[in-house]
Amino acid sequence: MYAVIFRAKVAQVDEEYSLIAKRTRQLAIEKYGCSEFTSVTEDNEEISISYWKTQEQIKAWKNDAEHIAAQELGKSKWYSWYKIQVAEVMRGYENNT
Repeated sequence: MYAVIFRAKVAQVDEEYSLIAKRTRQLAIEKYGCSEFTSVTEDNEEISISYWKTQEQIKAWKNDAEHIAAQELGKSKWYSWYKIQVAEVMRGYENNT
């Protein structure tokens, strides 16, 4: 399993941002096989983590035309800084009690 970690400093948030963020998350899950996608914003910092079975799924999502358009808007309009990391998940633990 792989995790894509997206961290950003948010310069501006508007209605379009919220709609596009929702749509790119939907694409990741429904079209490209993302198993989980979580985003949290605090003050002007955002972190999103998505989980994937294969690197090929991640590459396909990264190269999706809608996602590329969203990335361009992010660079030009919404984020003053961002960082993306792809990591292999070596093990995980969960307690549901």
